Amino acid sequence: MKTKKVIVENYSPLWKEAFQNIKKELSSVLNDDVLAIEHVGSTSVVGLKAKPIIDIDIIIEDVNQFEHIKQQLMNIGYMHEGDQGINGREAFGYLNKSHLMRHHLYVCQKDNIHLKRHLALRDHLRNHPEDVIAYGMLKEKLAKLYPENIDKYIEGKSELILSIYKKYGLDKAND
Repeated sequence: MKTKKVIVENYSPLWKEAFQNIKKELSSVLNDDVLAIEHVGSTSVVGLKAKPIIDIDIIIEDVNQFEHIKQQLMNIGYMHEGDQGINGREAFGYLNKSHLMRHHLYVCQKDNIHLKRHLALRDHLRNHPEDVIAYGMLKEKLAKLYPENIDKYIEGKSELILSIYKKYGLDKAND
């Protein structure tokens, strides 16, 4: 099993600025070719404890645009890493981006269930401060329990996340 150090930090307002810096670089080549560049994940929710990694979803109209978007991203130093086992969510890695905060970058078609889940979770947490507190405490607890095991950390969060998906009818695996 692959292990990775799990570090959860208190919310930082610098995360919003870091996202804007990454978005600016992405926008320089994507222009009007995408529907949106969304800051998702825990760093996108004010007050939420998070691993200090910016999660970004680039939203495209349809799958036919993907090859063009992939080429544009490759032109600025991103590398396509496939869907990593999640159908319809294409991941990108990078090298030589020390001027940007560490980030995960995905390209998703607008109707993709995983995109809908990312947005629903983010928007729910932005509007339910009591869940931000509970989720933050859970993440901190899991990081202490599993400081070297990212898989166990993620597994420990799944019940809470699924309960939020269920509120929006996104709990069924229909991908």
